[in-house]
Order: sequence, then structure tokens, then C-alpha cells
Amino acid sequence: MKRLIFSVVALCSLLSASAQITLGEKGGVISGSIESNNIVYFNDKALSTPAPDTHFGSNDYIKVDYAIDRFSAGIQLETYLPALQGYEIGNYGKQFKVLTPMVYAQWQDKSYSVTVGNLYDQFGNGLIFRTFEDRQLGFNNTLLGVRATANIGNYVAVKALYGRPRLYTNYKSCWAGGADLSLSLGDMFGMKQGSLFIEGSYANRMDDQIGKATDNLLNMYSARLNMDIAGVTLRGEYAGKGIDKSNASNSSDKGKAIYGELGYSVGNFSFTAMGRVLDKMGTPLCATGNGTGNTLNYLPALTRQYTYMLANLNPYQVNVEGEVGGQADFYYSYRSKTNRYRYWNIHANYSTYYTLRKSQSKSGNRERLWQDINVDVERQWGKKLKTTLLYSFQEWNPYHGYHHRTYVSNIFVADVQYKFNRKTSMRVEAQYLLSGEYEGDWVAGLVEFNLAPKWSFFVSDMYNIGRTDRNGEYKGTKKNYYSVGGSYTIKRTRIQLSYGRNRAGFICSGGVCRYSPEYNGINIAVTSSF
Repeated sequence: MKRLIFSVVALCSLLSASAQITLGEKGGVISGSIESNNIVYFNDKALSTPAPDTHFGSNDYIKVDYAIDRFSAGIQLETYLPALQGYEIGNYGKQFKVLTPMVYAQWQDKSYSVTVGNLYDQFGNGLIFRTFEDRQLGFNNTLLGVRATANIGNYVAVKALYGRPRLYTNYKSCWAGGADLSLSLGDMFGMKQGSLFIEGSYANRMDDQIGKATDNLLNMYSARLNMDIAGVTLRGEYAGKGIDKSNASNSSDKGKAIYGELGYSVGNFSFTAMGRVLDKMGTPLCATGNGTGNTLNYLPALTRQYTYMLANLNPYQVNVEGEVGGQADFYYSYRSKTNRYRYWNIHANYSTYYTLRKSQSKSGNRERLWQDINVDVERQWGKKLKTTLLYSFQEWNPYHGYHHRTYVSNIFVADVQYKFNRKTSMRVEAQYLLSGEYEGDWVAGLVEFNLAPKWSFFVSDMYNIGRTDRNGEYKGTKKNYYSVGGSYTIKRTRIQLSYGRNRAGFICSGGVCRYSPEYNGINIAVTSSF
């Protein structure tokens, strides 16, 4: 607890002096950000997971950037004192960590750039290569190396990079890199409206620990087509992967992925459909490593990303060994011609996924992995009142398709927001999950009160009612997961304090998820930028 108080006081002292700094006559600018996420854990007899021995966790990030003319550089420092529960970084090395700083230096000209240091980048849809950071997930698979880019007019864009992993493990034997090429056919042939691109990428990974020289190099490639013409959007990508000798691979087969997207927009109506086939595309950044951070490519769940508590209890987890499916979205908006504060937004979504091969299941049949149907209607009644109603049908396989078994949930949400004046507003959520399977029924509610631009307060609760099935067997836990808290914002600094229980489950961001154990505790988060 003393460490927490010291950390908060130190951060507040730094934040009070935060302001953008300009250096020299040429106007070099220093900017940056500070983020600190802290939890004080308590033992709770109603929960199955005990509090950690330290009863405390703290994930902290400090980032500073400097820019002048075409040159920029930056550094990021991370500390885990120790890491919060559920973050993989806490499983490696010492309990208390100050990680080697991430650094970069870049020269950006009109037609080219060169970057040395930690690299974040993506080829196409990320099917063969993506490095990124997501602090909510505790995910960071950056490469430490060099990248160069070049543009020839508006016609050709090319980039190449090469480096080695930085986080999770100290793999000096691993290297990864690749190149990406984009050709604008629309500009080449003088298209007056719309755009047309053909693109291609190559990526590789090498690990000397595998053994044979013929086995330690993994090659991947992709080809893409992107088109936007007269309200129609078309995206397509095919990716291929060589034989993967990594620890995570349980076969010597090659991999492939196919992605397609079609969109159409006219007036108040828009439609988007996307489909994807994955076949053995899980690719570790280092072949002899493990953990979610040891990932070279990006394979998110292409389903609706929920924000409501009960709708997000059991998010879909991608089956990288083999899946096929997709989703479709329909949007319609109606605006009042006489009152701009009155409108309807109607959204419908459907997604479904199956195992790719019969051999993935014990039954020898292709099994359903996921299905959901969602309809939500948003109504702005005037300046003050807005309502949102959501219905979500979800069917999911708890065995990832290996067994023939799915659970079904029906979720109902009512969300009401009322503005008393320009600064004061209140939002109320009421949610119900109806299910005769798994843990039975749930009920949840939230009340949020805002005093813009500085104060915000909330109280929420999520309770598992359970249910007795046809055989007279009770399903459920009768646990409630309550939370109360608030936040204060001053200029570019936000301090949030909350207390409550958190249910075990998957926390997802951008379709990528991590598992978080249940806990009871006080959460203190501080973010600031300068």
C-alpha cells in the first residue's frame, strides 16, 4: 500500500508540471505520455482466486518523443512492480521489473524514411505480419531493428524491415523481417473517381534453435486487391505460409489464409460483409518461444465487438488451426428534416464460424464454433434524451469445436442517456441474459453520472441468477460482481479510482483477447499527455 501511495504522489507531481516543451530557435518539440495502472488486491472468500502475495500490482509506462523538422526520436520505459494479475509479462524473470527501454530514431523525407530502433508495422490485413502494442492486453511484439520506406509519386509505395524480438523472452537466436509493395493502378491509369490498388508482401522468421538450416527459416507471402468505386468497396487478400517447425505447431503442413470484404454505401444505408478462411496460420514470432506476445501475425476475431457487460461475457476466440466463416453488418440512419437533434440509427449484425476440417473434432464432423445475431436501435429524441435497445443471440462452443456442444444465450440491453444541461448528464443501463445452459441467467445494471469536463461517477453490478434445468440440476454461481468509482480530468490528465469485484474471463481489444482471473480490489489508473 505504501508503494501505491508513493507512486500516485510521484505521478501527480510529474503531471502537475506537464506541458509541451519547445527547445531552441528551430522549434524542436518534446511531447510524451504517462500511464499508470494499479490494483490493490483483497482476499475474498466468495472468489476462487486468492489475492497475490504482494496484494498489489502496478503496470507503468512513460513515453517521451522529440521532433524537429524531418527528424524524430523517442523512448519508452516500462515498469511492473509487480505486474497486474493476468498479464503474461509477470510470468517471466523477476517479480519486479524495469524493462529495457524501447527507443527509436526516424528521418522522414517527402519520398522516403528510415527508422532505427523499435518498429511497429503491418502488412495488409496483418495475416502474415503485424507488430503492435496494446497495454490493456499487456501485449507488445515490437521488433528491434531497421525499416526503410520509399514512395514514387502517387504510384508506388515500398517498405522493408528487419529485426529481432524484444519482449517476453531473451531470444537472441530469432530474427524476423519482410517487405511490402503497393501499386496504385488508379493513379497510373488516371482514374477520376475511386481508387484501385494491387499489393503484395513477403515476411520471414528465422530461429537458429530449431536445428537444421533447412528448417529454421519460415517464409510467408500475401497478395491483395483493394478497390473503392462509386460507393462499392472491395478488399481481398490471399496469404500463404511455409512449413512451420515451431513449438506451437503440431503438424508439418503448410498454412494459408483467405480474406474478402465487400461494402456498399448509398444515402442513409450501408452494408459490409467479410469472410475469412484460416488454415494453420498461428505463427510465433520466435519458433522456440511461447505466450500470446510471441506472435508474428494478426488474426483477430471478425465478429461484433461488444461493450455491454453481459454481451461480452464469452467473446469468440479464433481457432488458428482451422476455421471458416464471416460476418455481415447492415446500417440504416434516418434523420429528421425539421430537427437535427432527432434521428434513428438501426444496426443489424450476423456472424458464424465453423471448424475447417473434420479431423478437428472428436465426432469427425465439422463443428460450429460461434454464431451471433444482433439488432440494436438507437433513437435520439431531442437535445436531452437518447435511448439504445440491443438484442443479441449468441451460440458458442466451449471446446473450440473438438466436442459437439454449444451454449446459447439471449441478451437484452436497454441504455438510456439524459442530458440535464451542457455539462450534466446521466446514463443508465439495464441488462438481462437468458440461458438454460452453462451458468444460467444473469442480470446487470449500471448508473453513470457526468459533470463535464472534469468529473464522472459510476456504480454497476452483475449478478448470476442461475437456473434449474429440466433434470432438476441447478446451474449457476449466485455471485455478484459489483463496482463503484469515479474519475477526475484536468487538462490532459485523468485519474480514475474504483473498487469492486471483477469476474474471470477474457478481456478483448480489437478482437485479440487475454484471460484475466477474478479478483476483488481497488483500481487506480492515471493517464496524462504533454
